[in-house]
Amino acid sequence: MTEVRVGVLTCSNTRAQGLAQDTAGLALVEFCEQRGWNVVAYHVCPTEIECLSASLIEMTDVDSAQIVLTCGGIGLDTMDVVPEATELICERLVPGIVEHIRARCMEQDTKAMFSRGVAGLREGSLIVNLDAGADAAGYTLGLLAEDLESAVSPNQTCSFR
Repeated sequence: MTEVRVGVLTCSNTRAQGLAQDTAGLALVEFCEQRGWNVVAYHVCPTEIECLSASLIEMTDVDSAQIVLTCGGIGLDTMDVVPEATELICERLVPGIVEHIRARCMEQDTKAMFSRGVAGLREGSLIVNLDAGADAAGYTLGLLAEDLESAVSPNQTCSFR
């Protein structure tokens, strides 16, 4: 099995302030560990572009995460700036990933159309914005897990590293 190095970033003002438990980020960490993936970084940031961008850069450039999963901050609220922070630091976007997520999630709930999540590449790392909430984040990661493993495999033509 190919080693998969993952970073998890929770984007929430209340979680960053310690006012609520980070169930979504911890659910992603648990999901990754159950698949045998190595979680090399886990951060909780307020929804501020500078903090989010700095965390994403640290996970990709310093921690060498092949995949960075964000949760939260992708809705319509003015505080939801994760897509903007992701786009700011990415070299290229990978729209097919979030198109797949939205299409599959809309089968369950049409409100998925309001998701503004993006996916992109930075320094050979893939960053994917996932929804907030432990169930939603886990479900969307479950939709992608096998393909993400294939993408980081050095034997695959779709490898980005």
